Amino acid sequence: MNNSKKKKRKYFGTDGIRGRANTYPMTGETALKVGMAAGEYFTRGKHKHNVVIGKDTRLSGYLIEPSLTAGFISMGMNVFLVGPMPTPAISMLTRSMRCDVGVMISASHNSYEDNGIKLFDPNGEKLSDKSELKIEYLMDKNHKTNLVDSSKLGRAKRIEDAAGRYLEFVKSTFPNEISLKNLKIVIDCANGAAYQVAPRVLWELGAEVISIGCNPDGTNINDKCGSTHPELMSKMVKKHKADIGIALDGDADRCVLCDEKGNFIHGDQIIGLITKRYIDQGLLKGESIVGTKMTNKGLENYLNKLNLKLIRADVGDRYVVEEMRANGCNVGGEQSGHIILGEYGSTGDGLVASLQVIASMVEKNIKVSKLLNLFSLMPQSVESISYNHNYYKYKKNDQFITEKIKLAESQLGEESKIIIRASGTESKLRIMGESRNKTLLNKTLKNLKTEIKNYINA
Repeated sequence: MNNSKKKKRKYFGTDGIRGRANTYPMTGETALKVGMAAGEYFTRGKHKHNVVIGKDTRLSGYLIEPSLTAGFISMGMNVFLVGPMPTPAISMLTRSMRCDVGVMISASHNSYEDNGIKLFDPNGEKLSDKSELKIEYLMDKNHKTNLVDSSKLGRAKRIEDAAGRYLEFVKSTFPNEISLKNLKIVIDCANGAAYQVAPRVLWELGAEVISIGCNPDGTNINDKCGSTHPELMSKMVKKHKADIGIALDGDADRCVLCDEKGNFIHGDQIIGLITKRYIDQGLLKGESIVGTKMTNKGLENYLNKLNLKLIRADVGDRYVVEEMRANGCNVGGEQSGHIILGEYGSTGDGLVASLQVIASMVEKNIKVSKLLNLFSLMPQSVESISYNHNYYKYKKNDQFITEKIKLAESQLGEESKIIIRASGTESKLRIMGESRNKTLLNKTLKNLKTEIKNYINA
């Protein structure tokens, strides 16, 4: 899908609105505007409209949640508050509770100082760029004439059984005929949104569970734990001689796994394994799998051997979902650990994806280290360049950068590629390179980083 002609959004990035909490744009005022604008946008018909709001464990959730709530109530919507819950749970609850809109307050893998707002439509799907642009328009216009009469204000209510609903949903994705009995599993919840439900799911399925990152205090989310710091998970797997390790990010929509030896598993290997399992179980739909521009060439080669095509979407799980829907696919994902399985949801779910791997492990009765070694990965390397959030020179199709990338690719040889993109969640440019010659790749990317950094900061 070509996104080069898309109108630039003011507030929304690749995964909602995100920024440093209590600093523009991630302020209580912005959250209030989002609630009012989304409330107006999703008010369709004369019935009483409902919204479900979840959050992770960040201190700033106490700022953003009431502001959003006030915005929705002012537009006549009832608000269901479910507290700390994974992002995929909010997607699921939006559908199952027949809400008109769902909201997740989280900055995912970022540190606690940041926060974000993700919106879901009535089907539990992340919004299209078009919908986000319309909401941005409503955020910036005068809302005074659109407020409901005081007699039609909405109400807010805490929902106590939300975690149980999601827990049963996750368990339903695991085969009934097998259990996790005799398995020892390390789960690192990053002191984030899944700190209550994730260990409980694994325990109820029969596993011996070693839980870490399950003591949030508002400021320790993703702090030296979780998917951004999986070293702790690896250490605990080796210490406890566990069968597998699972590290979630702050909102639990992605996972990082390690085998029984503590070795990390590449995200594209996980996608390859789930694809093969789906083929074996007769579950695969379509003749394609959706990845991104960053997906490793090794996975593409593996899929080709299975007579499947790899479709490359823009980075961001909602773009993966768009391509899955357009091509009738039910498996897609990113190497970062966002895995989308169409029959279970329309967003990444770290727990559901992990259970697919564990199911395959139990069914085949082999160690994870043997299971997740399906193909050889093409060496990849990533360099990042920080920039001033308010101004930076890079833009798509920049002639100077385009020429530098072409020159670097020619130096790397056949089957090599270099991709540069602006992060949708941080003030950084990402330069990803792929080549069979890892030493030359690393040297080439470091030189390219220096040239581009000097250029955009000139």
